[in-house]
Amino acid sequence: MALTEIDRQLISRCLEREPQAWYEFVDRYLGVVFHVIQHTAHMRSVTLKPDEIEDLASDVMATIVNSNFKILRRFRGKSSLANYLAVIARRVVVNKLGRKAIYERKVQAARIEQETRNQIPAEIQIENEDEVQRLLDGLDGTDANLVRAFYLDHKSYAEISQELGIPENSIGPTLTRLRDQLRKTATQR
Repeated sequence: MALTEIDRQLISRCLEREPQAWYEFVDRYLGVVFHVIQHTAHMRSVTLKPDEIEDLASDVMATIVNSNFKILRRFRGKSSLANYLAVIARRVVVNKLGRKAIYERKVQAARIEQETRNQIPAEIQIENEDEVQRLLDGLDGTDANLVRAFYLDHKSYAEISQELGIPENSIGPTLTRLRDQLRKTATQR
């Protein structure tokens, strides 16, 4: 289907920035944009919330308006305007969904890394509460609070860092030092 005269005039009016032209354009083609967003997301097995759909629609419309309607200026009229806009919308949506997927993978990887960092391997954990109590008997201040928070209260490094005001990356080495101190004391007895 070729470009209709109504669409040709609408494009011309938008490019000339006539009052109300953009609003007519949006009224006429926003449904196409929403359809493309939903279809593209469905084909990529992505579930979008209503606000994400609206954000994507906004991104598509902003792309059309960008650089003084550069997208509309490039249109040569060899297809219907709806088909042309569907292609533009799909490109924008695929790009944004790709970025979203990359961001979500990075967030997931960072969360897993953080959880892994907060866990001490089983072979170096103190599992016996008696050992923890012996260690606590020989400690005072921040070291005692650190051991208590980690072993007895089962708090994460992030929680301990926030609660005790010590750097998160120093918690593991401090616990290792304290465990070594306990082992040395135990072998000397």
